[in-house]
Amino acid sequence: MKVVLSSLNAKYIHTNLAIRYLKAYAAPTYEVELAEYTMKDPVMSIVADIMLKKPDVVGFSCYIWNIEETILVGEMIKKVSPSTKIIFGGPEVTYDVEEWMTRLHTYVDFIVFGEGEKTFLHLLEALDGHRSIAEVKGIVRWQNDQPRIHFPQEKIDLKDIPSPFRFEGDFSQYPSRITYIETSRGCPFQCQFCLSSIEVGVRYFDREAIKEEIRFLMSHGAKTIKFVDRTFNISRRYAMDMFQFLIDEHVPGTVFQFEITGDIMRPEVIEFLNERAPVGLFRFEIGVQSTNDATNELVKRKQNFEKLTRTVQMVKSGGKIVQHLDLIAGLPDEDAASFRNTFNDVFALRPEELQLGFLKLLRGTGLRIQAEQYEYEYMSRAPYEMLQNRVLSFEDVIRIKQVEDVLEKYWNDHRMDRTVEYLVDHVFSSPYDFFQEFGSYWDVRGWSRIGHQLEDLFRRLYAFLSAKGIEDLAFVEGLMKMDYLFLQKHRPRKPWWEKERSKDEQKALTSSVIGNPQLLNAVGLTEKELFKHTIIEVLPDDYDTYAKTGARVRQPQLLIVNYKDRLPRFHFSPLKAHF
Repeated sequence: MKVVLSSLNAKYIHTNLAIRYLKAYAAPTYEVELAEYTMKDPVMSIVADIMLKKPDVVGFSCYIWNIEETILVGEMIKKVSPSTKIIFGGPEVTYDVEEWMTRLHTYVDFIVFGEGEKTFLHLLEALDGHRSIAEVKGIVRWQNDQPRIHFPQEKIDLKDIPSPFRFEGDFSQYPSRITYIETSRGCPFQCQFCLSSIEVGVRYFDREAIKEEIRFLMSHGAKTIKFVDRTFNISRRYAMDMFQFLIDEHVPGTVFQFEITGDIMRPEVIEFLNERAPVGLFRFEIGVQSTNDATNELVKRKQNFEKLTRTVQMVKSGGKIVQHLDLIAGLPDEDAASFRNTFNDVFALRPEELQLGFLKLLRGTGLRIQAEQYEYEYMSRAPYEMLQNRVLSFEDVIRIKQVEDVLEKYWNDHRMDRTVEYLVDHVFSSPYDFFQEFGSYWDVRGWSRIGHQLEDLFRRLYAFLSAKGIEDLAFVEGLMKMDYLFLQKHRPRKPWWEKERSKDEQKALTSSVIGNPQLLNAVGLTEKELFKHTIIEVLPDDYDTYAKTGARVRQPQLLIVNYKDRLPRFHFSPLKAHF
């Protein structure tokens, strides 16, 4: 019996952990072939590739981001090969299984719901004639013109699950893709917008076995290992043990990512990490979602924002760990004004990354069950994103989406930190107002529908600030020039700004540097190298003093940027010293 397990991943660098668990658990009884694709792959190409394998059984791992495309693939396979058994499983089809089977039964033979390892093996045994289909727990099938739901499978002992990482075909992929690993299943919290709240209790894999898995992955070149535990630090002792192990045995260049609950992180743990963790070894993802206490209470989310703030600030002060903070727009009774406050509260922490997402009414969650109470309107098909509710209009949602668009481009990508910091602190009423006003300007001009180069991002921000008529435009332009020049590894041939000087004026600037041996020596270049490796600009203020003290000194400066070693080095000199 030829069995293929497939998944449509969001990106090529992603890997599907679930199908690897199923393959490992089915062995050695059944040889299962893995077939992963991306959402960008044409459906016809996916179907053709799967059918070339001549499968008797094809199983698909289904999520909100791939379900609709997966349905198209399954439907096409069934049309060209009616005898092929199609199995759907995964979180997206685990809930509302009767509804799913009613919709899919013409081309899906079985739905596996819940924890799938044992169910999948038993289903293969039934299809192979070694077990009665009636004995298989945790499946839905079509019988007598209606869905037949089998009792769910008992929780599996995690110690019985073989390693999902020992398949030779994966070895060459580890260095270039994200490797997902879990050390526990379940979540102790009850957030009503999250599927993890449905599973009661937390179960752990064997700790020493997990360590051995990590050693194996690192020995095969894995560079990014992401822990998918819903709350990695729920047990302080366990987290400390794993942190110590990773610090002691990590391979340089490896990055470990964790989902952390910020307000339960003990200060002594952070102090330990700040003291001993190598820079860049760890990344923390912290779900804040909302700072509105009433909203958090409605979704059964206990959060102490004061303690969370302490955690984020302590981690940031250590300079060792990158932090990614999450917000969810559209939670119950958080209107536009409240979400503005939430955004500003969290942006004030200056996380390296701030993700602004929108509430998704996931099947099986308490919030979807209560959707009518809060007057939610949401997409009827995945990803079930909210459109409006009783306190947040569709127009409000659009305005928040405008914030999301420019936030990603101008903060999370860190293309112009100096500029954004100044704008949100000194020009606009709040960070939210800057991103929202700029996002609206961006949207009206249709820029969200076209591509952009780096230079376009600077020109568009400058156009927005010019149209707004801000008083400090010349100072901001200087910051933008510095941000742009800092991003370059080579002397830029055509900067984003319009040339303000003639060739003779530019030559005079260069000559003034050449004629100053002390400055030329400080820059560390010969006269010939100065022409080849530098860009020289006149700035309206003393930006060096501003960067060090925050004080504005209105004294024009000569900025010399040296790119000789592909690492921009800034040198400042008062302009009056040259003329």
